Amino acid sequence: MSPSTDKPKSSGIKVIIVGAGFAGLTAAIECHRKGHEALVLESFAELKVLGDIISFGPNAGRIFERWPGVPEQLDPICIKTKGLTYKSYLGDYLFYQSWDTEKSYGKAYNGHRGEIHEIVYNHALSLGVEIRLGQKITEYFEDEKEAGVVSNGQRIVGDIVLAADGVRSTGRTLVLGYEDKPKSSGYAIYRAWFDSARIANNPMTKYLVENGDTHSAWLGPDIHFLAASIKDGKDFSWVCTHKDEADVEEGWQEPGSIEDALKVLEGWDPIVHEIVKATPFLVDWKLVYRDPMPTWISPKGRIALIGDAAHPFLPTSVQGASQAMEDGATVAVCLALSGKSKVPEALRAFEKIRYGRVLAAQKTGETTRDTWHKADFDKIKENPESLKLVREAWLMDHDAEAHAYKVYPETIALLEVDKEPIVEAAQLRMVEVA
Repeated sequence: MSPSTDKPKSSGIKVIIVGAGFAGLTAAIECHRKGHEALVLESFAELKVLGDIISFGPNAGRIFERWPGVPEQLDPICIKTKGLTYKSYLGDYLFYQSWDTEKSYGKAYNGHRGEIHEIVYNHALSLGVEIRLGQKITEYFEDEKEAGVVSNGQRIVGDIVLAADGVRSTGRTLVLGYEDKPKSSGYAIYRAWFDSARIANNPMTKYLVENGDTHSAWLGPDIHFLAASIKDGKDFSWVCTHKDEADVEEGWQEPGSIEDALKVLEGWDPIVHEIVKATPFLVDWKLVYRDPMPTWISPKGRIALIGDAAHPFLPTSVQGASQAMEDGATVAVCLALSGKSKVPEALRAFEKIRYGRVLAAQKTGETTRDTWHKADFDKIKENPESLKLVREAWLMDHDAEAHAYKVYPETIALLEVDKEPIVEAAQLRMVEVA
């Protein structure tokens, strides 16, 4: 049966979703699967295949695999490596981290952001999800019976609104009651994706692409450099996280300079320099931070923040996109179990189910970055595996949909007796975001 003809029974719940990124599209697709009507409002006038590498762990892979035809489209464009090779910034081999131990968790999907997004976007359209592009949201509103937005001057009303419009979300102001501007973290990332011909034609770098896909990490004081070849070595991507004190008010994403990147990497392995020199274009992406939100839910319980709008992630967590997808799957289940008459209860249950898990997942990004950047590189050869990327079962071997069905009843019971903020301590720490 094709996706477009597999129409579930209607729940009568209308969900307005602001943003057509991975959080918004996952929410729309999962809401459709549960019988809710989803309307997606996206600010971009057209969606282009842009970006560079993005990672979806097995916890997100389970969600993809419930969407007919999507895994088959993703598989040819995703990286196929068996592990990650670690080197010091001087080029000394440290160790190899195999992914074999993680096979029981399920399949991960790592590839070009724009290409993966296009597949998910088209799948949503094939289901009959309505997606409106070129939408400018100027207002959010809610009362005890409904919620909505004003988009391009039009008042659009539904049962709930999901703000999935990223780290610059206008919905955050409504939920918080004030504007929380991002602040500089002191770090930035150079990012690049390009055809690997120049890498293949250089005797120093051709080993990275000539035998299919590879994944390598160079680690040094307060800098890490990750490089990957994809599509059987035809494409190449690299990212470099480094210290940066630029004013984030000037822009978070700007064209990068090859010369500046080489200066940052001065004294590093010549292979890294050759990779950078082969790069036709790169982006300078500022990492900023926001204070964590005490709640993702609006005062009347009909507007919720999801994905980066609610909880931005450090790239070193390798979980930002996966957790955004988990949000979409979870909120759709909660709405299905609450029914139309209790949607505020569903959103509060969604937050209760997700908040602690997300906070713990965010922490893994901080831990990995500090482990890589603050290592004693004079002694690291004594225990190189201390640099290993931690990928634990609680995070990777998780089924957000099944978990939501399992814990929803007990979560509702807890909400009846627990009216306090979910994690008061969250207000004491900061979360960095890309």
